[in-house]
Amino acid sequence: MRLTPLVLITCCTILSGGGAHAGSRAHFVEPLLFIAKGGVASPQVALTLDACSGQTDQRILNALIENQIPATIFVTGRWLKRNAASVAIMKAHPELFELENHGLNHVPAIDNQSEMFGLKTAGSLPAIRSEVEGGVNAMQIATAGKPVWYRDATARYSDNAIKLIHEMGYRVAGYSLNADMGASLLSGQVETRIAAAKDGDVIIAHINQPTRAAGAGVVKGILALKQKGFHFVRLNDVVEGEKPIGPNA
Repeated sequence: MRLTPLVLITCCTILSGGGAHAGSRAHFVEPLLFIAKGGVASPQVALTLDACSGQTDQRILNALIENQIPATIFVTGRWLKRNAASVAIMKAHPELFELENHGLNHVPAIDNQSEMFGLKTAGSLPAIRSEVEGGVNAMQIATAGKPVWYRDATARYSDNAIKLIHEMGYRVAGYSLNADMGASLLSGQVETRIAAAKDGDVIIAHINQPTRAAGAGVVKGILALKQKGFHFVRLNDVVEGEKPIGPNA
């Protein structure tokens, strides 16, 4: 596997969500994440896969191993409990997989509104801290390593949550290309999205929905990128050089 020093660039887009109470509008952050471009001769992307709950999509896991494609896997505590065999496989291939924190129970890190995409949010900073720490503890129990990154459910955060997560010593994992929209898209749609990735993209998809068509599209899409000459890197293959950029940068 080729480890190339990268420069990480984070762009946080501020969006308006539902108000926490009448007459107000609660803001949340949807971070965008890119890696440095590899150039025409060696384009590169970071593949990140969320394991929210449920089982493991063996189609994706097997394809990554067979084709030696590295990926960053964001695991929740509840997924770890149900997927010990898959975790063991990932741990047996440290050159391919890094495991990162997706929280204990897959709860959005939002303290200023009650729901996000139909999921009940943490609702308070202590609850956000508990969700993050719970995920870390679950990873330690599963001997899945010490996380560097945190990604919550929905990948949207309140401003206070972003600050808290950074204060806790973790980096917030955004993305630049949403491949499967929560594993809700059809195989062909996912394949097209991934195959159209650009040099420097951070791709998000899911590895916990083995019965959905999206997983087949993830496999086809990443193989299409490989055929086009793209290299895949993990987030921790990145030289730490993070800076926010504005819309005019």
